[in-house]
Amino acid sequence: MKQAIVARTDLGMGKGKLAAQVAHASLSAYEDTGSRTRNEWKGSGQKKVVLKGDSERTLFELADRAEREGLPHSIVRDAGHTQVDPGTVTALAVGPGEESAVDRVTGDLPLF
Repeated sequence: MKQAIVARTDLGMGKGKLAAQVAHASLSAYEDTGSRTRNEWKGSGQKKVVLKGDSERTLFELADRAEREGLPHSIVRDAGHTQVDPGTVTALAVGPGEESAVDRVTGDLPLF
């Protein structure tokens, strides 16, 4: 079991902002995951990776792929109180789900 979080690199977010967006994405996708998968993921150590995405378009393309794989996923749109404009897409979480399925969606992206 695994979850991948993809954060945009083209926005120039600071480290704290990036961490907050990754956390929002992870929690949102987790909440949309069935209880059996949640429990299995929690019991196996909650494996996560944070990956680089170069644009909003990339995140939406990955979300479409996650949908086709039947994986929970969540796109984060920022409220715009600090570093980016309101509604800016900042991150995407894919999973938790079977590691092979998550890798089919995000496996070609570089680690953050």
